[in-house]
Amino acid sequence: MGPGPLVAAAFIGPGTVTVCTLAGANFGFSLIWAMVLSIVSTVILQEISGRIGIVTGSDLSSLLRNQTDKPVFRMLSMVLVLLAIVLGNAAYESGNISGANLGLAFYWEAPTLELGRFQLQLGNFLLGILAFLLLLTGNYRILERILVALVILMSIAFTVTAILTKPDLSRLLAGFIPSWNAKEIPTLVALIGTTVVPYNLFLYAALVNKRWKTASDLPLMRRDISVSVILGGAVSMAILIVGAANTSTEITSAIDVSKGLESVFGNFAGYMMGFGLLAAGLTSALTAPLAAGLVVCGILGWDKDIKSRPMRLTMVIIVGLGLGFSSLGIKPIQLITLAQLANGILLPLISGWIIWIAAQHAVLGKHKNTPLATAIACLIWLITLILGVKGVGTVLGLF
Repeated sequence: MGPGPLVAAAFIGPGTVTVCTLAGANFGFSLIWAMVLSIVSTVILQEISGRIGIVTGSDLSSLLRNQTDKPVFRMLSMVLVLLAIVLGNAAYESGNISGANLGLAFYWEAPTLELGRFQLQLGNFLLGILAFLLLLTGNYRILERILVALVILMSIAFTVTAILTKPDLSRLLAGFIPSWNAKEIPTLVALIGTTVVPYNLFLYAALVNKRWKTASDLPLMRRDISVSVILGGAVSMAILIVGAANTSTEITSAIDVSKGLESVFGNFAGYMMGFGLLAAGLTSALTAPLAAGLVVCGILGWDKDIKSRPMRLTMVIIVGLGLGFSSLGIKPIQLITLAQLANGILLPLISGWIIWIAAQHAVLGKHKNTPLATAIACLIWLITLILGVKGVGTVLGLF
């Protein structure tokens, strides 16, 4: 295995837990097919980014910076990517830390300290510091092992929970058949959007270079990313199944599901859901700053080693902003809105760009996409375009 589990750890955050929970609670098993579609889409796009990283020996941000033949496209893309990644990951870091703290609350209710006109939420602060210290170890292998362990434990927790809810197998299997209505469309888009994450494309292309160096390693990369994303998708499906088993009368977040599972687990239901949220928040809190650091340093031509000063400075800024928003009670609503707008534009642009690169013989040689693979990738691009238009439209109040 390589850095694939980091990709899975990145997209299984508190937002994914909440979206999948609400999808199950509101629509039962009817949207499981959307999870299958999102898993396939993610595997295809991540495989392309990993293949580009190994064959070219460069990451996506460095390739973008070196597009000298298209100076206008190059400059606009660099600015857009920097804004989207820094702004978006800072906002998501806040949500990751806050989500992890919600899970921690099942085990320990951290106090809130009054600091003049500000309130310091101690749980958020401690979790942010923990993420920061783990990143400062400067060892990719340690981070990989921690994230692999958390993802596996998350998988076990949610899968066991889903099995013990004893879902109706006929209805569950029927959920793999595509069908939807107007009420399900926003949730359908959200399910796919929580799995196909723009910064993961940059993250994987950058990290495969640290593990594999030659094209002969491509089969290992494909196994790595396929197993990791499918495992992450299985976790998301299990969360949806758990949500469908919920008996609470009102669902506003993933936490509410634990109350509806007390018939299965008794008081232990809260501890199960709490661990799931804690692990989801912590894994994403580690990957968001790491991805931001790799993208920023790649685009600006700085040293991308995790122990380098530029990388550490970027990660400190991302964790610091997320910690500030989550610990001091500042509501990052406007920041998240801007992040959604930037990522809504970024996802179809970046996915379209890497699909174009993957079809170029001059870049990938014999490892370029076949016409059939390009056609399939273009269908995936249409999905990302719909997601982008939906995200931008939501921010601008058009939908």
